[in-house]
Amino acid sequence: MLKKEPIKNRKLWITFGILFILSVPWYFPTGSYDPIILGVPYWAWIIILVSLAFSVTITYAIKNLWISDETLNEEEDQ
Repeated sequence: MLKKEPIKNRKLWITFGILFILSVPWYFPTGSYDPIILGVPYWAWIIILVSLAFSVTITYAIKNLWISDETLNEEEDQ
């Protein structure tokens, strides 16, 4: 079965959009920095976790959704 390129994958773009919205701390109250966890405000931890999720999502897209010559050769052999 032929896979779609990542740019045509609707779920991937929706995931990117959600992660992008979560990565910007505009939805936190002004001056909000409590609680501080390990010396870092909680909103910074949320941004770090969202950045990590972004990295995992991009890695997944590259490894599993990207169509390469190798992928085409494997599908032709089967």
